[in-house]
Amino acid sequence: MRGAGDGMAVRRGPLTFSIILAVIMQGIDNTIANVALPHIQGSLSAGQDQIAWVLTSYIVAAAITMPLSGWLASRFGIKYVLLASIGGFTVASALCGSATSLTGLVIYRALQGVCGAGLVPLAQSVLFQINPPERHGQATAVFSTGAMMGPIMGPTLGGWLTDEYSWRWVFYINLPVGLIATLGILLFLRETHHGRREPFDFLGFLAFGFAVGALQLLLDRGELKDWFSATEIWIEAGISAVGFYVLIVHTATAGERSFLNRELLHNGTFVAGTLMMFFIGAILTGTLALMPTMMQGLMNYPVFTTGIAMTPRGFGTMIAMFVVARLINRVDPRLLILVGLFLTLVSLWQMMGFSLQMGIGPIIVSGLMQGFGLGCTFVPLNMIALSTLPRHIMTHGTALRSLMRNLGGSIGIAILEAQLTEKTQTVHSRLVENLRPDNPLAQSPHLAMPYSLTSPSGVAALNAEVTRQAAMVAYIDDFMLMTAIVLACLPLLLLVRVPRRRPAPAE
Repeated sequence: MRGAGDGMAVRRGPLTFSIILAVIMQGIDNTIANVALPHIQGSLSAGQDQIAWVLTSYIVAAAITMPLSGWLASRFGIKYVLLASIGGFTVASALCGSATSLTGLVIYRALQGVCGAGLVPLAQSVLFQINPPERHGQATAVFSTGAMMGPIMGPTLGGWLTDEYSWRWVFYINLPVGLIATLGILLFLRETHHGRREPFDFLGFLAFGFAVGALQLLLDRGELKDWFSATEIWIEAGISAVGFYVLIVHTATAGERSFLNRELLHNGTFVAGTLMMFFIGAILTGTLALMPTMMQGLMNYPVFTTGIAMTPRGFGTMIAMFVVARLINRVDPRLLILVGLFLTLVSLWQMMGFSLQMGIGPIIVSGLMQGFGLGCTFVPLNMIALSTLPRHIMTHGTALRSLMRNLGGSIGIAILEAQLTEKTQTVHSRLVENLRPDNPLAQSPHLAMPYSLTSPSGVAALNAEVTRQAAMVAYIDDFMLMTAIVLACLPLLLLVRVPRRRPAPAE
């Protein structure tokens, strides 16, 4: 074993570079497409509710496939699964860039999610394998830096590429990065066979996949189909209900190898922390989906400016992680989580005061504060929830938490986009009720050109402005809903228990 480690040390540098490059590529892709959504929407003639599938298809596919990554690595070897993940992610990126329809783009994004689901956990596992235990702290720091760089760089890079070239380059940029990472891992990573192939609960996996997939379809298409007045929605609700029923019954009756480990469900702290992570995923991903369309569609910000305005969120998260790392052993982690949730509430309260006349300053301030607040919750939540788990189910716990965060993001986007569409239509209909020629306010000099009720062009311009105002009200209602979600997290904090600290040697 020592000999293998010494041989690996010779290739540790280029191998680490290749792995971090792949992690950055995957991290960038989580945020780079957000600022390009309005351009993609216009290019592919998609509606506001339809364009959300570009994000949710990726998240749902990754969430469903993620539990397979560990089993595939033990079955076929971590090197080959990692190569397949990076290579498949790169090919899917090329297909996304060449998509000519919304349906094609959604399918290719789902393929990206399938291939990228195991990339991050497998990359972290390789870093731990090629470094001795005394270097695991440094390996974790390097990995975390790479994982944070991607989301921070994504909005700015996506805005610049879309502004200077085309939204398609948001995906094409992955091709050279993926090629370099694939070659590096192919040349410098030696496969290690563990000789143990664990069984996988395919029944539980299929039940979960059908349940979540049908639920996502229901949420995404419900507004378009007028919810349960359509047969399709009833079918999707039925499939989802049957899937969850089979999953629950199978989990309760299966052995230790069930898809959802029952031992995890008996840990109250883990369950409460995982539910909180689900809600936080909805806030984090939902905000990233709403803000670019609001800034570009309602406030006419250029795409590059939108990317710049979204970047402080990533910096806030990064700063928070550094601060929390210094305080985590000195302060009760629950206090850090409470502070993080409070800052998130303050940022959402500020966002509820957004208006069409404001400048870019409030967007940057609220983004920085919200990023810092959410960053204050990630590390303490992970530490509390996972530190109470026995070592033999730690991997299951980590996978389930990542899965729940992704599900929170996908379901959050679907609900927020559905409410946005419905509220925009409702508020628009209420506002136009008062736009009548017999209304004295309609004859106000403020309704000068281009707004007028006496010419077709004036009516069209007035309708566009009413739609813009209605959409702004709908965005504020979405921010109010996210505030309610954060408030729902607070009682869960009472169920969290902090394990006793044992004296540890200085690092």
